[in-house]
Amino acid sequence: MTADAASARPPDPDLNMGLTLIAAQRRANAGHALRVAVVWVALISILTLVLLQINVDPGYLLRRTDILRLIVVNGLGVTIAVSLVSVAIASVLALIGALGRLSSHPLAQGVSGFYVSVVRGTPLLIQLFLIYNGLAQIGTQLIRLGHPDIGRLLILDEISAGVMALSLNYGAYMTEIFRAGIQSISHGQWEAAQALGLTPGQTLWRVILPQAVRIIIPDIGNQFIAMQKDSALVSVIGVWEITYLATRSARTESKYIEMFLTAAAVYWLLTIVSTWAQTRLEKRMAQAYER
Repeated sequence: MTADAASARPPDPDLNMGLTLIAAQRRANAGHALRVAVVWVALISILTLVLLQINVDPGYLLRRTDILRLIVVNGLGVTIAVSLVSVAIASVLALIGALGRLSSHPLAQGVSGFYVSVVRGTPLLIQLFLIYNGLAQIGTQLIRLGHPDIGRLLILDEISAGVMALSLNYGAYMTEIFRAGIQSISHGQWEAAQALGLTPGQTLWRVILPQAVRIIIPDIGNQFIAMQKDSALVSVIGVWEITYLATRSARTESKYIEMFLTAAAVYWLLTIVSTWAQTRLEKRMAQAYER
């Protein structure tokens, strides 16, 4: 068929109808998103009016840009750093814990099950105090007993204690996520890898885990977002993150509402950015898997 004959062919009515429906759906989605945005603007406006009625000073931070800069730059940087390091360590702990839970060895099952049960059954704040103050108490006793090298290792600084507490806590919760992800891969994958001559370790690292990670990425992303907010708890031991700096500044001039609303807004924006990044990562992994 020549190019002239192809161009003379009448348009496909089904194709035109499909394109029309797609365009209509896009317009409907755009209109719905616009209406939701209007609702958001209205709610923010109402909240602003309420705050103004109770004498909240919105211009305080404009006059004290040094405080705003300290919270946004320094505090936000520490919060992100603590969260990133903690979620990385927690992922390693979760993988080890999941393999222990799935193992047939009683020692591996017992240790991993005990870890998950104890950590999930106690508050994160208590765990933080035990790691920061409790380990320091043990370290001091060891120094007195003539073991200074070991004792000093147990006396952690604020950031190290905060990272350890967050890592251990979220590692226990993410253990179940990793376990469920590994179990979601069909047993036929193991059998096929065994037929190809792969060892169990090679099968796990090359076949099972790549597929499991793709499944559990949304849950890991949600845990990371939750960790960013729970990192506020490390402020109680003196880590200079968002909540600590907001509390310290609020006590200076008794501007508690102004400072804590600022901290809440920073956490909110951080959550929005993290959610957007998680969505992009999920799409990229889905496209790579389809290829």
